[in-house]
This record gives sequence, structure tokens and C-alpha cells, in this order.
Amino acid sequence: MTQTPPALTEAAAAPSGAGQITPAFSPLYQQIKDLILQSLQAGEWKPGEAIPSEMELAARFRVSQGTVRKAIDELAADNLVVRRQGKGTFVATHAEQQVQYRFLRLQPDQGDVSEEGPAQRRIIDCKRVRASAEVARLLQLRTGDAAMQVRRVLDFAGTPTILEDIWLPGHAFKGLSAQHMAAYPGATYAMFELDFGVRMVRAEEKLRAVLPDAEQAQLLAVDCATPLLSVERLAYTYNDVPMELRRGLYRTDTHHYRNALN
Repeated sequence: MTQTPPALTEAAAAPSGAGQITPAFSPLYQQIKDLILQSLQAGEWKPGEAIPSEMELAARFRVSQGTVRKAIDELAADNLVVRRQGKGTFVATHAEQQVQYRFLRLQPDQGDVSEEGPAQRRIIDCKRVRASAEVARLLQLRTGDAAMQVRRVLDFAGTPTILEDIWLPGHAFKGLSAQHMAAYPGATYAMFELDFGVRMVRAEEKLRAVLPDAEQAQLLAVDCATPLLSVERLAYTYNDVPMELRRGLYRTDTHHYRNALN
């Protein structure tokens, strides 16, 4: 049963200096966007499913279709929903071909990532550990809380290209195993989404140039003097909840890191 939405207003009172009250404006479409986000987070509409039409949402929230359309425009720009002409608007999913490479910025020097084909994944380790102070801080856990730690190598065209260390909150990824990760045929984020109900919606990255240690060099089939690109990624689900810490070492002798700035 759909609940009647709370009253929507164009502004809400917010404190100002010297005890004064000034309006903090929240555009109506932004309020609708937030309500739709709440429904996405609650799982009312699953990844890949259609959300109600603009007319239905307008009636539900008692606003104009134009207001709903603007809210959905922003959700689409954030890659949270996908519009399909003549079919409607759908919850974005990492299982879709056009979304699979959204967070992969490493591109081959010749051709493109779709021509190169999917990476061959070698799971080196997958185990349940106690989160270190640093991992706990980044994933908003307590030091010593359960976490999953994964190490894997991604091969492109038979060449080991990316070495990744991944940490995940243990409570959200119970049952994750090396066999599970190795057997899943699609993108890892699609597996997180479909098998564990965790959808990554955005990520932040830090890049620097580093030299590998002996073990890292061996796994990537390079020598210890080979410069590598270090990429630390923190990926978030809805409401800016961090759900993955990923540290990757990238070979750049046949690939480059590409980011389009708009």
C-alpha cells in the first residue's frame, strides 16, 4: 500500500546568525528526487525494473509532471535511472552492457575496451578478516569489525594488467567466496548488485605513480623498477554509504587511464 507523501514545500526554515531565521530553499524537483531516491534505496524498484511513469509519480507526490520530469532528469544524469524511448524509465543496473565499464577508466592503447573483451580474473585470495583502523575509517566500520578482503589479477589479452586489493563490509557480503567471484560471468559490480543487493552508484578515486614491491611485481609479470599507476577507489551505494575500498595497481605499457571531463 502506497503511503501518502509528506507535504512538499518550496522552502524550509533554517537558522541564521544572531538567532535569525532565514529560508533555506529546496526546489520542489529536488524534494521529489530525494523521495524517489528513498524508494530506490528501500528497494521498492529493483535494478533493471521500470519505475512508475511521470504521470503516476506526479499523482503520487501531488506535483506537476514537469517537476517529476526534472527530478528524473537529474537521476538520469547521475546514472541512477536510464530512459528508454517508448518504453519508460528503468533503474540503472551494472548488468547492462553500457553500464558495465562505467567505473573502468583503463583503456587499451589500440582499439577500445569493448573490442578488447572482458578481463580474465584470477582470484588470488578471498577471506574474512578484521578491519584495520584505516579500512574501518574509510568504510565507516569499527576497528576489528568483520570485512571481506579480496586480491585478484585482471588479465587483458593474456597479459596481467591490473592487480586489485578489495575490502568490503562483512555484514553486507556474507557468503562471498573466491569460487563465487571466479564463477560469476559478468561484471563484479553486477554480481554485488544481483547476489548481495548492494548497488554502487558513485565512486571517488585517488591516483599516483608508484613502484611495485616484489610480490606485486611478480603477480603483474614486471620488474620492481617498472612504474605503475596506483588507483585507490572508494565506492558508495545510496545515501553516500561507502561499501567498497579498492586499491589497484595498473600497468600502463599497453593501456592508459582515460577520464572525460564535462
